[in-house]
Amino acid sequence: MLLVIPLLASCTSIIEGTAKPGVTFEKVGPAGVVPAGLEEFYGQQLAWENCEPYATTGSSRDAYGKRRDVECTRLRVPLDYSKPTGDTITIGVLRYKATGQKIGSLLTNPGGPGASGMASAAGMIPAYRKTELAAKFDLIGFDPRGIGASEPAVSCLTGPERDAERLDLDIDTSPAGIAQTEQENRTYAEKCAAGTKFGAAMLANLGTRDVVKDMDVLRSALGDAKLSYVGYSYGTRIGTEYAETFPQNVRALILDGAVDPTQDQLASLVAQAAGFQKAFDEFVKWCREKKECPLGDDANLSFRQLTTPLIQKPVDVGDRKLSYNDAITAAIQAMYSEQLWPLLLNGLQELKSGKGTTLLRLADAYFDRDDQGEYSTITDAFNAVHCVDDARLTDKNALLETQKKYKEAAPFLDDGNPAGAALDSCAFWPAPVTAPAGPPKAEGIPPLLVISTTGDPATPYEAGVNLAKALNSRLLTYEGVQHTVFLQGDQCVDGAGVKYLIDQTLPADGTRCA
Repeated sequence: MLLVIPLLASCTSIIEGTAKPGVTFEKVGPAGVVPAGLEEFYGQQLAWENCEPYATTGSSRDAYGKRRDVECTRLRVPLDYSKPTGDTITIGVLRYKATGQKIGSLLTNPGGPGASGMASAAGMIPAYRKTELAAKFDLIGFDPRGIGASEPAVSCLTGPERDAERLDLDIDTSPAGIAQTEQENRTYAEKCAAGTKFGAAMLANLGTRDVVKDMDVLRSALGDAKLSYVGYSYGTRIGTEYAETFPQNVRALILDGAVDPTQDQLASLVAQAAGFQKAFDEFVKWCREKKECPLGDDANLSFRQLTTPLIQKPVDVGDRKLSYNDAITAAIQAMYSEQLWPLLLNGLQELKSGKGTTLLRLADAYFDRDDQGEYSTITDAFNAVHCVDDARLTDKNALLETQKKYKEAAPFLDDGNPAGAALDSCAFWPAPVTAPAGPPKAEGIPPLLVISTTGDPATPYEAGVNLAKALNSRLLTYEGVQHTVFLQGDQCVDGAGVKYLIDQTLPADGTRCA
């Protein structure tokens, strides 16, 4: 049984840059409940400074490296919470300070897993400023352990190796093709262990189980007795597991674009395929209203006729090539938001004339590759977290049946090959699964706000319905075609979410925004 030490209040001590110019040392924790043995982490002093040293890729430099209205720090946490006196790692944290009488901190995570919470929070600032939240909460973005500015970062492939991987299609479903794919996946898992500091020990402690513990340390070190949080997509899984692990520390959580707690992985994959097909069908309707839409009467067939020739002959784009996999990735990337549909249309028009610049740019955005060929940690971290969060998929009959259902659910993505059943890298992962099994059990929490979008391609609407039921929380429905919606300009959704975060008043049951 976990022993805890209740702290009813925290003390504040701020010392302006005594050890280093431009650094503000701040100690406002510990606050709230502190697990025994972790006092030094929960009450640690934070050193806030310019964010430029934290930005290590082109995308992060663009997002926050040059900003002067934010500050960053590193939070020290145990590598392994069962060994708090052992090795430590750090979590990169970004803060945009409240402009008025502060309620506390508002933590946020954009999902992935693997996406940078620091970059996401910086990108939210323009929309955030337009709401009352800017006066009431410090906006906090953090890179979960192993990701982005957090140290050490997951490292599996170099930039050139990632470029080569994108050209290696792995769509041959013959016995020889399956064997080759599985060997590549085994090698990838080995490279992750070899390339990441602390090796298998780091990989074993990268999952959501550990991220929520880091988030609780951050809550306390920031001086908040209870957590206010906005999680998008996979970030809803972080929020859900936080509520399970620390129910007494929950103040207000918004979970937008929910991961379905009732579905297993294989069912979730098929549901996501259907979601992408639904979004593609909406894109087709939009496309046909434009001039020179390259999709004919049978849009699925037209799309395949444009993209499948890339299997045999990628298109040259400068000193790079657009592969079939990249064209598919570009289309999937565009399904996340209607704002990307014009780029996809332009990319398909280019592809019809033998060019691939726009589609390659969309795929680069998905993989977070900058113009210098540097990749963020998003892809390697996605795989690493998935491999310790989700049960191993080793039943080849089940995998084969799922691949068949996937092709049926999303015919525009069918590459024309028979369904296959190759084991993924998780089957060879050098670390065990650490996430709890079964639906969430978060007893004693206040009602949360779950937001679900009817045309969400990545996390289908029913996932939000199911999560709200599982957590006995309030569902807010948004009628639209996009992935997540809060603080993205819809006044109905934003108004309800802002009110909930500030005064913990939920929207009326059955509220729908369009």
